Parts: sequence; structure tokens; C-alpha cells
Amino acid sequence: MYGLARPERATVERLGQFVTVGALATGLQTGLLWLFTDVGGLYYLLAAVIAIEITILSQYVVNNAWTFAERSNDGADFLSGMLRTNLVRGSAIPIQTGLLWLFVTYGGLGVLLANLCAILPSGVYRYVLDARWTWRTTPPEDG
Repeated sequence: MYGLARPERATVERLGQFVTVGALATGLQTGLLWLFTDVGGLYYLLAAVIAIEITILSQYVVNNAWTFAERSNDGADFLSGMLRTNLVRGSAIPIQTGLLWLFVTYGGLGVLLANLCAILPSGVYRYVLDARWTWRTTPPEDG
């Protein structure tokens, strides 16, 4: 109807799983950010980068085992997939930390609330790149 194709059930289910993993990672990242800043005394932007990297690694493990289980990266592919997800998600670190800084500096938000607001804009970006590159369905062409 209206020329729009309905997404496949597997795609909708996968997106739901990805969002669930992301929500859990958001909680982990927020807890780590609090721990590193309030308990450890780290500068909030440095603490954010460390917390983000820890959640990148944990999300990869869970998404590989659950969200993308039918095309999971196993054996040697596990490490290359981890590298790919680090490139995808690592490229979002400047976006997230830049927004974090803006929300704290100019928005007057506290660090934890600003971090939650900064996480949201990069979620779709990360999903699309992870789904198409980290857990690709076809091997790259040689040549």
C-alpha cells in the first residue's frame, strides 16, 4: 500500500533485540560514567570515552550471541567483527561526547542526564552500520 514495503519479521525482531541490548548498555554506560566521575573523580569526558568503550565490547558480545545469532561471528571472525564494531561505534564516540559536552555546557544538564540524551541520536547510525557491516550477510568481494 502506498508503495511502502513492510519490513520482514526477522528485521523487526532483530531491531527489537538491538534496542533491548542498547537499553541495557545504556544502563551499564550510565552506571560506569557515574562510577568513574563521582567515585573515581575522572573528568566527565574522559570517563565517558572509557565507559563507551566498555559498553562497545559488551554490546558486541551480546549482539553477536543473540541479536545476530543466525549470522554470528565465530572463531577468527569474532575478533574481526569486534574490530568492525569498534570502528562503527568508535566513529560515534566524537558525536556522543560532543553532544554530551554541548548538553552539559550550554544545556545546563547534569552529566548523567546529558549522557542519556547524547546516546539516542547515534543509535540508528550504529544499528544500520552494524547490521550491514559488522554482521554482514554476504562476504566481502575479493578483488
